[in-house]
Amino acid sequence: MTSDSNEMKKRSLNNIAPLRRRATVTMGGEELVRAEPLRPGTELPLLIQPAVEGVDLVAWASTHRDWMEERLLRHGGLLFRGFAIESPEDLEHFVAAVAGETLEYRERSSPRSQVAGNIYTSTDHPADQSIFFHNENSYQNDWPLKIFFFCYIPSPQGGETPIVDTRRVYGRVPADVRRRFEERGVMYVRNFRPGVGLPWQTVFQSDDRPYVEAYCHDAALEAEWLDGDALRVRSVRPAVVRHPKTGEPIWFNHGTFFHVSTLEEPVRKALLTQFAEEDLPNNTYYGDGSPIEPEVLDTLRAAYRQEAVVFPWQKRDVLLLDNMMVAHAREPFEGPRKILIGMAEPVNRRTVAVV
Repeated sequence: MTSDSNEMKKRSLNNIAPLRRRATVTMGGEELVRAEPLRPGTELPLLIQPAVEGVDLVAWASTHRDWMEERLLRHGGLLFRGFAIESPEDLEHFVAAVAGETLEYRERSSPRSQVAGNIYTSTDHPADQSIFFHNENSYQNDWPLKIFFFCYIPSPQGGETPIVDTRRVYGRVPADVRRRFEERGVMYVRNFRPGVGLPWQTVFQSDDRPYVEAYCHDAALEAEWLDGDALRVRSVRPAVVRHPKTGEPIWFNHGTFFHVSTLEEPVRKALLTQFAEEDLPNNTYYGDGSPIEPEVLDTLRAAYRQEAVVFPWQKRDVLLLDNMMVAHAREPFEGPRKILIGMAEPVNRRTVAVV
């Protein structure tokens, strides 16, 4: 983060106290907002809107962390709508009020643009393609527990961010399939080469090979340098873990997302024509290296889709997700669209129980 951004954040946080006093002169506590399910009969997401005019969301959030945490652990996602969040800097201030310092996007898997501080575009993926469900960075040794989405510019058509409760996905996966993944885990194989997907210099935010090798060692990644300045990394991670705060079992992995069969057909065919399976940009296997059966992948994709919650974005919406309880996706869109993200509260794999 730049020194200007740090100074801006300090100024904003210093202003929270007086703003909070103004917001609570006539009303106290949760009376400043109203909370209800976005749709009757559904838990995800919980819709939070101002109950009176002029509620400063950043100021309110700074004094209601426990209130939000309790509801986030129940619902998995909170949708803030109707508040005056206008800019990337506003989003970063909100993240700071809710969860502390925003996190850098590391060990990248999709193209993003840095907008302000550690606020990024959600992805720079082609607009005509969908993005399947995933929990941000679940393939890594470290990931954010909280992820924030800010609708800066809603698309006039499409561009929704579907979400799904991974506790419910876990419940939909047949017991024999769960057992297979619980016993073996998931192996991720990623290849980084010039001109195809993200180069390793972007993924690891460095062009220094010794640094990347040290990073991979610390992150439990097996690194192999290939011809043509290419890099292959392998890792084996659990497929099912327990939530660090609730202890609930959750389906938390990139096994379906990274598998070549999940790609849209034209992209999949083009990649399989160009590369041998072991050279694909991303692919997944059982943790022992054996292939995941096509029917199992179909079952997993169906489990996500059956639990999907989809709603249209409105300008200035802020969606806060528990990144372990809730996976997200993206629908294709037309016209301009700009969704920004911020991440917070790092979790290390060593602190999380495996099912």
